[in-house]
Amino acid sequence: MPVTVYLAAAAVALSVPLLWWSIAGARSNKMVDRSVLMGTGGPTDLRVAVLQQSGIERARPALGNLGQLARRLTPVGWYEALERRLMLAGRPAAWTMERVLVGKLVLGTAGFGLGFVAFADKRTVLWLLVWGGMTTLGYFAPDLLLYSRGIERRESIQKSLPDTLDQMTIAVEAGLGFESAMARAGRTGEGPLADELVRTLQEVQIGVPRSKALRNLADRTEQPDLRHFVLAVVQAENYGIPIAEVLRVQAAEQRMKRRQRAEEKAMKIPVKIIFPLILCILPTLFIVILGPAAIQMSRTLFGDGGAF
Repeated sequence: MPVTVYLAAAAVALSVPLLWWSIAGARSNKMVDRSVLMGTGGPTDLRVAVLQQSGIERARPALGNLGQLARRLTPVGWYEALERRLMLAGRPAAWTMERVLVGKLVLGTAGFGLGFVAFADKRTVLWLLVWGGMTTLGYFAPDLLLYSRGIERRESIQKSLPDTLDQMTIAVEAGLGFESAMARAGRTGEGPLADELVRTLQEVQIGVPRSKALRNLADRTEQPDLRHFVLAVVQAENYGIPIAEVLRVQAAEQRMKRRQRAEEKAMKIPVKIIFPLILCILPTLFIVILGPAAIQMSRTLFGDGGAF
């Protein structure tokens, strides 16, 4: 094989540790042992303290420089779009911007290397397109994962919104204020919606107007039902409408929408089952039911020599 193939394979092999670092969870940043931190262990050799770190911790400065390089190579528009996807995905702890940029660079390089290895053996237009497709797919794979994570997060918010509104309605009708009801729903709830409610209350506590904090909540999630609820609450605050009545109406509307979505999914089942029925089930039934009859008819008309 040519030398370039070996170089490409080596580049792909070297990209694997970088990929693992880019998607790994956060590690503890212990620089020295506990005795040094407590001041009871006496003087410690700096080289020994560094060697006590894990390999990924010792490689962090170089990987940080790689992240800065990836940020400089990323266009401003793509960087802002990636920041938006991270926000919609809930900013997972293991998916910092630095890790995502390094992951894009590493996966793009790996796709380029693998595509080059494939194109070196078969130098045709088709494999050239495969080479470009593998490079593009590797570079944009983190974007696709973040987009999928954002969709799952919006669906989770959509499912938990009716129950959360019911809980807030009960709390407000029992005498609590709107923010207290939101705080209770955030403390007792689970999932991204509860986290977003807690964050909204934190913004209010640091001085952000409540209407602005609620609009930020809608912008961070991009969930249509939640945005509709936020607009209803903001309008009620502007026009002096009792918040309990607004919550009651919104909770009933969200329950109705949830029931309608369930009915819609149930109505789609017959349509979705047609293709598996025609392609998989009916041919098998025809073979089992009509097969013996066809064999018998063949034997009757043509004798044993005409059997299938």
